[in-house]
Amino acid sequence: MWNWFPPKKGQLSLLASDPVTGAQAGTALAGELVTFTRRHSRAYNRTQTSVGDAFADIYTSLVALGCAAAIAVSFVGGLRDEMTRDNAMAASLVAGSPLVLPAPLLWTLLTYGGLAAILAVARRLGPIAVTGAQGAWWLPLPLDRRPMVLPTFRRRLLSVGLGATLGYVPFSIVTDLAADAADHALAAATFGAASVAVLGIAALLQLGLVAPRRGRAAALLALAPLALLPGMAAAGWPLAAAVLAGVVVLVPLLRRAGQVTGMELVRGGNVSGHAASAVFFLDTNELLRSMAGTPRPAAGSRARRFYARRTRGPFAGLVRADVTAFLRLQPLLAVPLLWLAACLAVVVSDAGLPAWLQLVFLLVAGCGVASGMGTVARRTALLPELDALLPLPRAAARASRLLMPALALAAWMTLLSGALALLGAGGPLLPAMGALAGIGMGAGCLRGATRPPADWTLPPVDTPMGPVPRAQLSSLLRGLDVTVLSLLPVGIALFVGQALPVLVMVQAAVSLAAVLVVLLSGTKSASGRQ
Repeated sequence: MWNWFPPKKGQLSLLASDPVTGAQAGTALAGELVTFTRRHSRAYNRTQTSVGDAFADIYTSLVALGCAAAIAVSFVGGLRDEMTRDNAMAASLVAGSPLVLPAPLLWTLLTYGGLAAILAVARRLGPIAVTGAQGAWWLPLPLDRRPMVLPTFRRRLLSVGLGATLGYVPFSIVTDLAADAADHALAAATFGAASVAVLGIAALLQLGLVAPRRGRAAALLALAPLALLPGMAAAGWPLAAAVLAGVVVLVPLLRRAGQVTGMELVRGGNVSGHAASAVFFLDTNELLRSMAGTPRPAAGSRARRFYARRTRGPFAGLVRADVTAFLRLQPLLAVPLLWLAACLAVVVSDAGLPAWLQLVFLLVAGCGVASGMGTVARRTALLPELDALLPLPRAAARASRLLMPALALAAWMTLLSGALALLGAGGPLLPAMGALAGIGMGAGCLRGATRPPADWTLPPVDTPMGPVPRAQLSSLLRGLDVTVLSLLPVGIALFVGQALPVLVMVQAAVSLAAVLVVLLSGTKSASGRQ
């Protein structure tokens, strides 16, 4: 079945004689090799899959998508009704804010944030990549690599374009209440075309034609005009402009796709496989590990100077090591600051967003920032047996892991709650509540980063919507429960409009309980030992 014969003698002589004709023959030979490999791979996969299993998978996926679509349509319809009521700004968290952000500017900024997120994720995943097996079998061959990498890249372009188009439809329905179905379709198609162009920009960065820092800066500047196009899609020309931008980026890229280095191709494939398996097994810790970048040189030098100082005692040494690792491995402050700016923009906008939706956005932002602060804890959780070798109690080791996330989240929450208090929400005690909530969020960050992997040997629970992996979902929510509980008193203070002293005491009690629960609870390793 795997009989593949080498090229004939005439083909080899053609490759060695005329460079132009030899390059064409090499490209054709690479295409034949890829076609042969994929044809036999598909044939092997068909022998391992029955028709009944395929039908069951397709049926379950369609039912799940239908349920998700029904829930999304119901939510978007209810949200539109909330936003079209009279005196919508009276229900905002800061109804009397001295600063007002126009709604079109808010939607443009959120669109820019979505495109920037696509750029960052695409650059981390490649976007031009090969799997480990493909890299071992194909890359050492002295052939044109374009037939090896372009099919996967084209599928990614198609999937990103379709996904971005479908995902923008509910956003367009909520943000443009006066538009009809054709306008929403144009806006979604424009955003999908812009997303394809952004994926092409990420692939251009992968070629390494310019310095990484300059390339990222130029890419972020190029996103600004693309973010303006979906809001003007009713005119018709923005869709053509987005398509033209994609063509301008992709035409030269497709000709030079084979110039991506083999190391970069394998790196993108490894990250893509790691992230895909993490999503399949509902493991957010592995997903965040796969998306984590390399340590920054400037941060490494600062951490080295801090680590070189003298210390006393094992606990102080462990704290210093954890602080040093936090300074080296923690991503840039840009992401928490962008979440902070997004929260303030949503609150002061005149878009008519109800108070409960603003609170939900603040909750999502808090959970996102808290999850990003657990880089060190996620790495040390891979080998929890190392903490047992330290001459310290387990609670002391966990307290050392908790220190930097708690301080960073307390600072972030103090900035957010202080800005909201200055805008007229919550009163003067709100910053104190924010600082206390940040400590509890740090405990939730550590609890989520050190949770054991989900046990997939437990059977799912039958529900009217189909089988649900309840035990696995409960493991997925470990850590988020403490973070949400820590943010609950702050949300109540914002909703009632005043941070009362009793709420401050409740916030202190909740944060203290969260810290004690995380410090005194046991953590199972991957092998199941305490």
